[in-house]
Order: sequence, then C-alpha cells, then structure tokens
Amino acid sequence: MNDNVWILIAELLVVIAAIYMGTRTSGIGLGVWGLVGVAVLVFVFGEAPGSAPVDAVFIVITVITAASTMQAAGGIDWMVSVAAKVIRRRPKSVVFLAPAMSFLFTVGAGTGNIFYPLLPVIYDVSYQQKIRPERALSVSAVASQVGILCSPVSAATASMVVLLAPEGVDLGGLLLIMWPASILGLFVAALVMMRHGRELEDDPVFQKRLADHQIKPPTEDAHEQKLPRTAVLSASIFLIGVAVIVMFGLFEGLRPIIGTDDSGDPVRVSVTVIIEVTMGVIAALIFLLCKVKAADVPKQSTFPAGMVGAIALFGIAWLANTFVAANQQLIVDGLGSVVAGSSAFLGALLFALALFVVAMLTTSQSSATNAIVPIGITIGLPASLLVGLWPAAMGIYTLPANGSQVATVAFDQTGTTKMGRFVFDHSFQLPNLVYIGVAIVAGVALSFVFV
Repeated sequence: MNDNVWILIAELLVVIAAIYMGTRTSGIGLGVWGLVGVAVLVFVFGEAPGSAPVDAVFIVITVITAASTMQAAGGIDWMVSVAAKVIRRRPKSVVFLAPAMSFLFTVGAGTGNIFYPLLPVIYDVSYQQKIRPERALSVSAVASQVGILCSPVSAATASMVVLLAPEGVDLGGLLLIMWPASILGLFVAALVMMRHGRELEDDPVFQKRLADHQIKPPTEDAHEQKLPRTAVLSASIFLIGVAVIVMFGLFEGLRPIIGTDDSGDPVRVSVTVIIEVTMGVIAALIFLLCKVKAADVPKQSTFPAGMVGAIALFGIAWLANTFVAANQQLIVDGLGSVVAGSSAFLGALLFALALFVVAMLTTSQSSATNAIVPIGITIGLPASLLVGLWPAAMGIYTLPANGSQVATVAFDQTGTTKMGRFVFDHSFQLPNLVYIGVAIVAGVALSFVFV
C-alpha cells in the first residue's frame, strides 16, 4: 500500500476513535469529541476542514423551536393523545406507523430533514404507551433515509435517473422497483425490532434515569389528561407547516425564484431554506395565536434534547465531512478499480459492496451513487439490476455519524436508543442491515420482472 492509503486508514481510525469517545461520553460529549477529531485531522494530518454542517444544525434548531413552542401550547400532548387512541388498540403499531410516516414525509419532501419534526411525537407516543422508544425511533430514522431512494424529487434519485436514462431506465421504472423493495425491507425491519431489546420497564438504563429523576415516569392515562384550548390549534398550525414543506418539496415550480444560473435557467430557493423559514413562521404563528410565553419554550422537554442533538450533530458531521473531503477521490478510485476488474456475477456482488462502503465513508447516498453507479454501467451490469442493488447505498447508517441518527438518540430521554459503546453496535445497525438485505433481494428479483 502506498502512503496515501496508510494516511486514509490512520484518519479513519481517528474518526472511529472520536465517535467511540463521544458515545462513551454521550450527549453533548459526542459533538465535543467530534470537534477533537476535526482538530486532529487539521493540525496533525494537515487536512483542510470540511464543510461545517451549518444547514443541518439550523434545521434542527428551527424545528426544535417550533416543536417546543407547540409543546408549550399543548400541541404535542394532543397529537400523542390522538395517536394513543389508535395505538391502544394495537400497542405495537407505532413501530410500523412511525416508519411509514417518516418514509412518506421524506418521499414527498425529497429530503430526510423532514424527519426531525416527527421525532418528539414518535418518542412521546412510544414512551406514554410504555413501548421501548428505540424500536420505533430506530426504524423511523432508517425509513427517513430510505425515502430519499424512493422520492421523485430527491437529489440521489435525480442522479440515478440521469445515469440510467441512457440505459433505458426512467424515473417510473426506478420507482417500480424501489418502492415495493423498500416497503418490504422496512416492514421486515419493523417486525424484527418489535421484539428487540428489553421491555421499557425492565431496561436498567431507563430505571436508573427514573431513580435519578432525570425523566418523569410515563403517564398511564396521558390520552385522558385535560389539555389547554390551544392544543388543537397549535398542533394544526404545526402540521399545516409540515404539509407546506412537503408541497414545496414535491412541486419545485412553487418555490420562489431567486436568480438564474450560468445557462440562464431559474434558481429556486432550496428545500433546506424552506424548512428553516417555515419552522420559524410556525413558531411565530403559535406565539401569536396561542398566546405562548417565550419563557416557557426552553422549559419544554423537547428543547434541551434538541439542542443537545444540534451540538452533537455539529461536531460529528463536521468530522465526517472533513474526512470525506480529504479522502473521497482515493476511496472512489480504489473501490472502483476493484469492481471494474471483476466478472459480471462477481461484479454485481462487488458493486453492492462498493456502493455500501462508499456510502458508509461519505455518509451520502448521492456521492456513493455518482461515484459507483457509472462503474457498474461500465462493466456491463443491467441498468435494472443496478436499481435492484441500489438499497446498498443505505450504508450511510453503518457508522453513527449521520445527522438523523445523532438527533434521534438525543430525543430518546429513556436512553434506549444508543450510539453504541463500540461504534458499530448502535441502535440503527440492525434495522438498517435487515432493510438492506431484504430490499436488495426483493429489488434484484423485481429487476428481472422489469428488465
């Protein structure tokens, strides 16, 4: 191996070590150790700092502000009460309903960032029903990213369509394979997670937090508690705002034009900005119409959990971005040459593995798609088969460095959803691997039907 490969391995070990120390410290410590990792890459290895995840952090902050304002008006309690009526008939249904909503929201908006507003509701519904929150939250987080592979308006899908269109696979053909394969994969993942881990009342971490008064016990009849008159109004404002975001994501032509590009085509406001601004407007409307006191907002349970998630996200995501920016070309070229030099059958297996590994190291489905799919085309793999193997791009969840993972862990105040003590043993690993395995098998089978 040449010196560049040794440097890549050394820097990867720094990333893993920082995540390991962060998960042992937990909470804000995850972000702090992420910044330590950035410092090592910059000052010891001489790498340029990667892009700071400013947009992701701002999205979390604005979502938390809106959600906490709604909670102060009783909106979250009302949403939980409505969901509880459904779940009480089938207590395990939250493990299926929450991922379904996360998946559909992402499909509509074209970005997994839409998942953040759902976190406090998923957590509260699970907790008040005394269901281990990890079960619903982990699958929902996976579903929020799977939705990107199935969304007609996501950047990853756009890249895939552009690459495969000359090979005869259009958007419709891609979705005909990805939708059933992904839904089946998520369903099986939810089935597996239904029995995963101890029951909430038997979990030692949760019991310790109860004993230390770090968390209040679940309310037996949360759905029957008397709610303020503003509860329904605040929840309605919040849900309308989420629907507006989905609409702007689904129909690009509705977004304001803010200029033109070099070719004269209009440049429109990004979905990221729309999420940030809309969440701010939601909070303002709830303040105005529901008479919420600003001083009450930081006192809500969602507020500190969200802010901890924002800080943790900042450190870990910046560390991942710095590592990727320094080593992306070497990662892509190295794995690409291995795939390109293989036979058709072995090439298909190596293609999926390469897509998985590149996604893991870059934490980006779009980057992995643009880097590896052209290699699959070059070695002669059928375009429909490439679609069937595309779920391997969910390798982004192998390391606990994705923003949605960090935020999800921060919201689970019971401590059941974990980043893992040894980096790879986090709460999202099992449902993600189950999804990838089932979705690839189903996708490959479907690829022969739609060939």
